[in-house]
Amino acid sequence: MSVQAWSIPGAVVVVCFGAIGPAFAEGRAITSAMEAIARQPEASGTISRTLFVGLAVIEAIAIYCLVIALVLLLFVRHLSGARLRPS
Repeated sequence: MSVQAWSIPGAVVVVCFGAIGPAFAEGRAITSAMEAIARQPEASGTISRTLFVGLAVIEAIAIYCLVIALVLLLFVRHLSGARLRPS
């Protein structure tokens, strides 16, 4: 198989793990934040702000995986000289 053919399954794997990993991480972060707010309701503002910053960092991982998948799909085809439109 050519590099261009391997780029498609590679992009699929990157997107799959790039979606599953951050989804579990966000779920655990939200669970921990809700438990912390239940224990200390007076600190809910601080916990919420910290949660949102953490969720943004976690979501950045998914965005980086999307960028890597797009590079695999588009840039590899560009290097191999293939057309982006099907003939």
